[in-house]
Amino acid sequence: MVSLKIDREDFKRLLKEKGLKMTRQRLVVLEVLAESSGQHLTAEEIYERIKAANPDIGLATVYRTVQLLLELGLIDRINLDDGFARYEIGDVDGKHRHHRHHHLICLKCGKVAAFQEDMLEALETGVREALGFQVTDHEVKLYGYCRGCSEQEKRQNQEEET
Repeated sequence: MVSLKIDREDFKRLLKEKGLKMTRQRLVVLEVLAESSGQHLTAEEIYERIKAANPDIGLATVYRTVQLLLELGLIDRINLDDGFARYEIGDVDGKHRHHRHHHLICLKCGKVAAFQEDMLEALETGVREALGFQVTDHEVKLYGYCRGCSEQEKRQNQEEET
């Protein structure tokens, strides 16, 4: 698990620019997501991580805060086709907004892995040149079987053959 550092002063400045105040609740939600970089948390999971140390923060506050952070572009919403809206830290330093990481989703165990490789640059260039459409972002989800599930399936098939 990767942990990102949130610059409180930058966060305070960004909120002020939007006419908002920095509250402890907003900071706590953002910090939980930064500490959970690489994970894909639901609002309920964020709340579960917050409530022990912050019993005064309710689930409704987490939902409102997540929506605000999403609108500010500090977090990203991800749909992993499991019926839940999931969130992860986004562009906290203003330098990495163009492309996100992509996701590999195992159809057997449901494990989700992220990967950074961006193999779509040539496609985006072709789309821009051929159609005049400037791609600003994309999201890739690849479905299949993780290494563990693939190896388990292979062992089971070998056992059945003997």
